[in-house]
Formats: sequence, C-alpha cells, structure tokens
Amino acid sequence: MLDTAAAPGRVPAALGDDLLARTLPTAPPQTTTLWPALVLVTLVYLLPSARRWGRAVTTVVHEAGHATAGVLTGRRFHGFVVERNLAGSAVTSGRSHGPARIMTTWAGYPAPAVLGAVMVGAALSGWSGPLLVVVLLALVVLLVMSRSMRTIGLVVLIGALTAALWWWGDALGTMALRAGLVAGAGMVLLVGAWDSLADVARSRDGAQDHRTLTELTRVPSALWLASWFLVDAAATALVGWWVWTGLP
Repeated sequence: MLDTAAAPGRVPAALGDDLLARTLPTAPPQTTTLWPALVLVTLVYLLPSARRWGRAVTTVVHEAGHATAGVLTGRRFHGFVVERNLAGSAVTSGRSHGPARIMTTWAGYPAPAVLGAVMVGAALSGWSGPLLVVVLLALVVLLVMSRSMRTIGLVVLIGALTAALWWWGDALGTMALRAGLVAGAGMVLLVGAWDSLADVARSRDGAQDHRTLTELTRVPSALWLASWFLVDAAATALVGWWVWTGLP
C-alpha cells in the first residue's frame, strides 16, 4: 500500500541527497579519463575568442587575488571592475604603505596560477564537487562587489557555467566529465597566468603592480616580476608532475 503521508517528503529528501552527492568528494578519476581537460585547453589555444574568454576569467581571478589578500591582511575591499580591454581594477582601503598594502598589490598576478593548480589537484583527487561549491560561494561575493554592468555580466556567466558543471557535470556516468572540465579550467588559468605575466613584463605603464611594489619597497621591479615567474613556474611544474605521475 502506498504511504501517502510520507510521499510529500520524498522529493525534498531526494533533492537533499542529490545536493549532498554533488558536494561530497568522490573516488579519484583515472588520469587517462580526463580528456575534456585537453579539449578545453586546446580550444583556448586555437580559438581567439575562446582565449579572450580565458583571459577574462583570468582577470576576475587576478582581481579576486588582490581582494582576498587585502581582506586577509586587514584591508577593506570596496569592489572591482573588468574593463572592455580585459584590464581590471580592485579597490581596497587601508594604510597606504606597509606589509598589508604590499601583499595586496603582489597577490594579483600569482592568483590564477595558484588557483589553477588547486583546481587540477582537486579534479585529480576527486574533490571537484567541494571545490565548485567554494567557487560558487566566492562568485556570489564577487557579484555583490562588482561595480560595472560588464563585470556583473561576466561574473554571472562564470557562475552559471560553474553551477551547471557542478549539477550536471557527471551526467554522462562513467566519463569523468566534471573532473576533466575542472582540470581543464585550471589549466586555462595557468595559460592565462603566463599570458598576463608576459603582458605586464612588456608594459611600460608606470601604474603596473610591479612598479607600484618598487615604489612601496625600493625593491627593483624585475625582482617582483621574477617572484611571479617563480610562482607560475612552480604551479605549472606541479600540475605537470600530477598529470604525468597520476594522482596528487
């Protein structure tokens, strides 16, 4: 006999089970099944429009790096924008000099490489679901702090794609589609980190972060560029090692 009294509660319970299943870690996928990562990175390299979107996401992560470092060091985050030319600006307030200002200024360029490595590691370890939930929460904060319509639209689009990947990413069953795309997105951020570093190294703009750091510390700007290079190189080498040897 059908227990009609219990039936209305089954849908919320099933939904709760689905949410939990998509959020908890899973068994690590086989590295060889992460072919979507290769497809995604190849598209970003070959298609100019895809590479531009990759650069846009890199800019968002760059500005989020400034904001995160600022908040962690006691500064106040007021908002950020991404311009049409994919330049970005994050506004924080606090002391004009000192360690907090230095760390906040430094943190932008290495942020995409660090997050990219974390994403690849999470994908290979079966932690794609928890990572995507954290990313979604961070995007909610960034949406609130967006200060232009272009920035709002970009954050909303990234959030929609992230939510879709979290909810439907493993709909193909045995294919590690979600893990593969998370790993691919991490690799795209690594590519973006190198592109951004090349751009800033060529730039003659006196307001670039490495020149601001020189004004704050008297340390030559070339050394700040070198510090970002070392972070990018370490993140890239770590990802390469993980992919070559298997799980992190």
